[in-house]
Amino acid sequence: MSSQRLYRVTFHNQGQVYEIYARGVSHGGLLGFVEVEKLVFGEKGGVLVDPTEEKLKTEFANVVRTYLPVHAIVRIDEVSKQGAARILAGGESAKVMPFPLFTSGGEHKK
Repeated sequence: MSSQRLYRVTFHNQGQVYEIYARGVSHGGLLGFVEVEKLVFGEKGGVLVDPTEEKLKTEFANVVRTYLPVHAIVRIDEVSKQGAARILAGGESAKVMPFPLFTSGGEHKK
């Protein structure tokens, strides 16, 4: 097994659940954000092309590091093997419950 750490980061983004892989994750320098850097995607040249992973590659093409709001993070796992980066839509993400938001008056927002 490689000595480099590998993380699977799952987070909410515009009504969808993203799952990406990265070599570096930290609390970062911005309060309330998680810093994710050295994003890892599958190797090019394979016979099969996953359109979801290709969309993520395009979206994060020139990104050196990204800062994700803490409240958008679902989970961060250190993994031994990389899977495919993916985006889960509506029905697929139903099992992932977002953190509840509260208004300034203390009322619960859904």
